[in-house]
Amino acid sequence: MKYSITWDLDSLFKGGVDSPELAARLTLLDQQILDYTASINNWSVEDDAPEFADFTNIITIQEAVTNGFGQTISFVNAIQSADVTNKKAGTMLASLYNKSTDFENANVILTKKLTAMSDELWAKLEKVAVLKKQGVAFILNETREHGKRLLSENEENIINQLSTDGFNAWSTHYDTLVTQITIPFTEKDGTEVMLSAGQAFNKMMGDADSAVRAELFEKWEKAWSEKAPLFADTLNHLDGFRLKANELHGITNHLQVPLEYNRMKEETLNAMWGAISNNKQPFVDFLTRKAQLLGKEKMEWQDQDAPIILGEFEEKRYTFDEAAEFIVENFNKFSPKMADFAQVAFDKSWIEAEDRPGKRPGGYCTSLPENKESRIFMTYGESINEVSTLAHELGHAYHSHVMWDLPVMSQDYAMNVAETASTFAELIVADATLKQAKTNEEKINLIDVKMQNAIAMFMNIHTRFIFENNLHKARKKNVLTDEEMTELMLDAQKESYCDSLSSYHPHFWASKLHFFIDDVPFYNFPYTFGYLFSLGIYAHAQKQGSSFEDEYISLLRDTASMTTEELAQKHLGVDLTKPDFWQDGIDIIKKDIEEFMTITEQYM
Repeated sequence: MKYSITWDLDSLFKGGVDSPELAARLTLLDQQILDYTASINNWSVEDDAPEFADFTNIITIQEAVTNGFGQTISFVNAIQSADVTNKKAGTMLASLYNKSTDFENANVILTKKLTAMSDELWAKLEKVAVLKKQGVAFILNETREHGKRLLSENEENIINQLSTDGFNAWSTHYDTLVTQITIPFTEKDGTEVMLSAGQAFNKMMGDADSAVRAELFEKWEKAWSEKAPLFADTLNHLDGFRLKANELHGITNHLQVPLEYNRMKEETLNAMWGAISNNKQPFVDFLTRKAQLLGKEKMEWQDQDAPIILGEFEEKRYTFDEAAEFIVENFNKFSPKMADFAQVAFDKSWIEAEDRPGKRPGGYCTSLPENKESRIFMTYGESINEVSTLAHELGHAYHSHVMWDLPVMSQDYAMNVAETASTFAELIVADATLKQAKTNEEKINLIDVKMQNAIAMFMNIHTRFIFENNLHKARKKNVLTDEEMTELMLDAQKESYCDSLSSYHPHFWASKLHFFIDDVPFYNFPYTFGYLFSLGIYAHAQKQGSSFEDEYISLLRDTASMTTEELAQKHLGVDLTKPDFWQDGIDIIKKDIEEFMTITEQYM
């Protein structure tokens, strides 16, 4: 093999969680937090004006601490992801989150001091060099606005302290529970194996054999249902903590925080979901036609991502090396800089792709700010779906790459625009494979692969949003049983899929990691936003040709420096609160459906 399928972590801290270098960095981080806290406590706004040298120093230390946490947490989490049995990594992560409490407490004090500043003093501060750097004034103005609802320093300190063994602990408890999920499976040669959650999910959703998918789905449901009460406890306490914290801060709308986090208006969210809801029928028709091509009357849950194999067509498989070459080649057609970056990621072994037991499910990209690098985690299985996932995560990494020279706070883009670069990268791969199709059978297969993303965004993720929205409403009133959560999930799936499936995934709420993430509430609608936003950018790129690359980088660099609506207006000239932009993106996908329905008619 040309490229390694396991990532290089030793270049970050050699020796894993026992690394002396890691221990030294953690010791330094402790001192930096103490220095940061002392600097803020001693900071007098009036005495520091008008040069604000002390404030500039505070921001410098803040960046060092932020990067320190980003570096160490990403590293330890990477170790745990690659080996969920590594208990020391789990305890070290807990320790890091505990350290972050002191950092958050100091940030509260800084926020309160910034919020209390008079408009006259604030105007003077805005003239200081550090605030003239890209995005800094925007972020600090945002901080001042959010600071208006903070409680006293002591009360915020108490909440942060309790979060460590409450809110954050329930989230990490989910990771512990997932390590207990194993799925028994008999290989074709009769060998009995125990699949991890990640391995079972990949095979359940992607195996070409319908019987294998059905068998694994039944066992998958059984495995999660057996532990459903434990997952229900975890989710109840996570959402209960979040809702109580909102209430203490005077927040009554549970969507307010996720919308603020994503720097978008509720009108934008409603316009997006409204446009999607008004265009469900073509997607229902697609799923039904796909089910018929698979020999079934209606779509079953586990068949949504199943490959369509017609005639003598055999789905193309990509070794990891082939996937790498394919991605770099096609990135280069849109952006040579993006292609060069992807080549570096492969050459330097930034990607953990090996299919082996003991890995956590899913995939992600994480940033290592002190090295100005990223690492990508996934379980690669040689299908075009995994090639798309690989491209997706490389898109995330490239987004970080073009922002490394910006101030740290100006790199903190929200999740909705975080999905922009990743989804854009996926679109490049999807269209590239379609253009290479030589037969109708191959084209049908590849349109289906492309549509799997659209179905996920418009149906599956809509399910997640409906469920989580209704769960928060119900949790405000009382604690829910696992049966009640299952009922909410089934209702959400039937609403989102227009009751068009012949089977559903009742315990999807337990198996989906995203519901149990503590730092980002509503880890769902930003995906759909990013997907449709990327469609708009992709269409724009095709029109612009060679001039697109620098425009694209400029857009990515602005993603943490303005609201989402401002970003779209500046770079695309569109109003996100109106349905037109969203409809335009949906219409692009509907054309794929029309082609699919036309060329599959002969097989009916």
